[in-house]
Amino acid sequence: MNFKEDFLQLVWKYQYFDRKGLQTTDGQSVQILNVGIHNLGEGPDFRDAKIVLDGVTFHGHVEVHRLASEWKEHAHDGDSAYNSVILHVVWKDDKSALRKDGTRIPTLELEGRIFLEIWRNYDQLLHYEQDLPCGHALSQVPEIIRFSALEKALVERLHKKSEQILQILDQTKGDWEETAYRWLFQCFGFKTNANPMLDLASLLPYKILQKHRNQLSAVEAMLFGLAGLLPDKTEEPYVQHLILEYDFYQKKFGWQDQLLRQHWNFMGVRPSNFPTLRIAQLAAILAKAPNLLQAVMEDSRDFASFKKLLQVQPSDYWLYHYSFGKSSEKMASRGISGTVLQLLIINFVMPLWFAYGRYFQNPDWQERCFDLLQEIPAERNFIIRKFESSDWKAANAFDSQGMIGLFRTYCSPKKCLQCKIAQSLIKSTKG
Repeated sequence: MNFKEDFLQLVWKYQYFDRKGLQTTDGQSVQILNVGIHNLGEGPDFRDAKIVLDGVTFHGHVEVHRLASEWKEHAHDGDSAYNSVILHVVWKDDKSALRKDGTRIPTLELEGRIFLEIWRNYDQLLHYEQDLPCGHALSQVPEIIRFSALEKALVERLHKKSEQILQILDQTKGDWEETAYRWLFQCFGFKTNANPMLDLASLLPYKILQKHRNQLSAVEAMLFGLAGLLPDKTEEPYVQHLILEYDFYQKKFGWQDQLLRQHWNFMGVRPSNFPTLRIAQLAAILAKAPNLLQAVMEDSRDFASFKKLLQVQPSDYWLYHYSFGKSSEKMASRGISGTVLQLLIINFVMPLWFAYGRYFQNPDWQERCFDLLQEIPAERNFIIRKFESSDWKAANAFDSQGMIGLFRTYCSPKKCLQCKIAQSLIKSTKG
């Protein structure tokens, strides 16, 4: 019995078994009118099914297990959510399944009924020990199915990221300007400093920063001061100016809290991604944009406009500094790089558009995401290289984001049979 439960779920969902003369293990005739809706969350595996047992029509749920005894092992016998199960579909019926009230659930045993072709495809086309279990067989999958799988994974990825934005929106009591501002900070922290960046944005409301956006040094002073990154002493005139500026604004606004240097990750981070340099770049962007939300949602529609918005030069001090007090012979920054720009559009702009569309129930924003992603070059990382080694190349960011979604959601956790690509490979030619 070398298969997972999701294999039997697929078999039930697409009826990949001999349906002639179906009977439950206690002898009732079975006619399947509706297999139900596959449920990937909590509760029975298939909801709202419709079957006929000995001429009587039943509406309810279907639960699938390899062994019938797993019903009790999973504690379904004590869970009222499973009282509406009308059929227990199993590979082998080794023990009766009972509802919470003690009544027995009709059981359909599939041992000996699954089409041989399905077994063969499952065994030959999915190598679960590989990072891409279906990588060796991808060339057999029609392009339209691969595109459909990419699109689905991309939407799921955007949906997951948009959840974070909607949580921030809830924290800001529906303030989209403040939400976009905080989301920008989190994205500018990338993986290593995302949390302290979000904390920093929470300490300095966007409305306060906006009032001083025409003074870049004031914006830097407030950000670096609240970040806890200004040095106690310095001989550098510009840094001395920032310290005095922060002292003024701290007293003016009565700020009591600030982050500490220990909150920030410098170890193991490339100098070009030091939080000091990222904050300087953020300050330049915020000082230039009259209104961040309008710039992202209305004024910028294509790659060129986002480049103009985000790829701005920081103050002169940061041309040859990665952090305070340490000058660099090599130029530190003239603004964010082209690669970082692409990542910001993908990770900052796209989820924000998607969340905005979800919130206002406007599907046009999803289409805008798809259109812009097709303008952006594909990312280059280890996941994309895995797909390329299987002769599936990413033409643009739409493809690469979909591939990352496929890998993270399906390939890596081995949820292959929930993916359209694996389903296509296993699909039977029998009726």
